[in-house]
Amino acid sequence: MIKNMSLDKDILNDFILESKKLVEDSLEILNEVEGQPDQAKRLADYGNLVDRIMGGARSLALLVPKDHAIHMVSDYAAVCKAVGYKSSQILENDSFFSACVGLLLDATETLEKLLDGVETPTVELKKSIPGTFIDRLQWVSKRFSKDFRSSVSAVTDPSGAMSQDDIDGLLKKLGI
Repeated sequence: MIKNMSLDKDILNDFILESKKLVEDSLEILNEVEGQPDQAKRLADYGNLVDRIMGGARSLALLVPKDHAIHMVSDYAAVCKAVGYKSSQILENDSFFSACVGLLLDATETLEKLLDGVETPTVELKKSIPGTFIDRLQWVSKRFSKDFRSSVSAVTDPSGAMSQDDIDGLLKKLGI
């Protein structure tokens, strides 16, 4: 049994570099769809990019203690992914679409800050998540109907849907 697994510095740096490129691509999508509700489906592409960050972070999280900031990156990316996928399904509600894109723009910029601080103690890193994000996230998540999927699955699967409880659970894991 391995007692003290650790994260190889080169692997962590590669993850950060790749993730920052994915953040850049994600921000590009968000900027392109901002004010373009007819482009909502492109937010599924955003969700796919953030899903890659989440998956990489979850893989690396297996190698470190639960208080390592990589866990926070993973959970935060999971929230961004779910909101991105759900937002890709918004039809005929321009103001709600705009609110979701605005939230995702801010959230993605914060995700980049979390990546920059992945070696910072989690207690300090939590301070980079704006309180207004939590308020906005809760407001948005309450407005998604249960029919909105939080994945790219073509079939609505209640077991795969991110509910308010799931979002609250992720926020709790983030210590927020």
